[in-house]
Amino acid sequence: MKLKITVDNKIYEVEVEAVDNDPAPPPTYIIQSAVPRAAVTPAAAPPPSSAGPVNEDKVCRSPISGIVVKVLVQPGQNIQPGDKMLVLEAMKMETNITSPVSGVVAKVNVTQGDSVQSGLVLVEFE
Repeated sequence: MKLKITVDNKIYEVEVEAVDNDPAPPPTYIIQSAVPRAAVTPAAAPPPSSAGPVNEDKVCRSPISGIVVKVLVQPGQNIQPGDKMLVLEAMKMETNITSPVSGVVAKVNVTQGDSVQSGLVLVEFE
């Protein structure tokens, strides 16, 4: 007997022979399609700044890789801890980037539409 089996939208024609000599019920097999996986490479460290070491208390780094959807602060603006500074989109989800400290924004290193990597300095404080 010939059968047509479809797996992942591909049609396979197989030939099957029925055997009635075995009184035991036929075994049941579960066939699942394997999902190909991409090779995972470790994230590269952010490039060193040419201005020397960065004071981590005076910067806000990106926690994820993504696209800048909104920039909500500008240089000279006073901010408090928890104030929303940027919105990043990653995998169709928006993430609010909030201020870790109170102070004055010295420099915003990204603009709307920029692609950012995890660890990149987004905002610098005075």
